[in-house]
Amino acid sequence: MGREEQRAAMRQVREGLIHELEQLYRNAFDRIGDQDLGEGAIARLTQLLLRSREAAITPLQEEIEAPLITRAAGEAHPGSGSP
Repeated sequence: MGREEQRAAMRQVREGLIHELEQLYRNAFDRIGDQDLGEGAIARLTQLLLRSREAAITPLQEEIEAPLITRAAGEAHPGSGSP
């Protein structure tokens, strides 16, 4: 598998994971709404779920949206100390 194919495959995996996580959180929010809890408890639980969702999905999205950085063969890595 070539480099571009690997990148495309990784992107598809990340997008699939994001989709699955979004569905999981959507279902969790629906379940909270179906419970007979007080407003305060619902608000706290909802806030926890929102924070959890952000922590789970944001890193995957950032990897998808990260700009592609390429270097010419033999070019030194930034910060390596090589001119």
